[in-house]
Amino acid sequence: MGTLSSRIEARVKAWIEAQHMFFVATAPREGGHVNCSPKGLDSFRVLSETEVAYLDFVGSGVETIAHVRENGRLCVMFCAFDGPPKILRLQGRGRAVEPGDAAYAALLARFEPLPHAALRAILVMDVERVAESCGFGVPLYQFEGEREQMGAWCDRKGQKGVEDYQREKNVRSLDGLPALRWPASDV
Repeated sequence: MGTLSSRIEARVKAWIEAQHMFFVATAPREGGHVNCSPKGLDSFRVLSETEVAYLDFVGSGVETIAHVRENGRLCVMFCAFDGPPKILRLQGRGRAVEPGDAAYAALLARFEPLPHAALRAILVMDVERVAESCGFGVPLYQFEGEREQMGAWCDRKGQKGVEDYQREKNVRSLDGLPALRWPASDV
């Protein structure tokens, strides 16, 4: 059942676009904490057969950005929670594109606007490996809708509050690795 490829075929792209959730995994070069983060909303795009991107929202940790800045390794995993079983892993080299970076506006234009979402970066991956496997052990779940807490949190904090939060929580990883650049340079 497992298949390997170095590119994202049209049928795989269509399947990715139908998913409501994905997971991102990274690790520092040596020691430190391995990270696995769930992602949702309409935040993932297949840019080409060998490049993908996703919107990275403000959170209490910033491990993915820190690890990608340190060593570039990135894995994105999708699971079929409905329909036929399937697991898809995209593995490759990632980079974080922040709002002040030259490529940011063009990348952001590839996504629909998400009101009330505190966007901190766009993660881009050059895909080296596309691995499909059975997913027989993944349970069936039914999608009920998106959560509203992120928007409410952002509204309560306001723009300045969200920026202050990023300065406090998103400049360094749990292991002290550098993460977001703009909050550190703007203090």
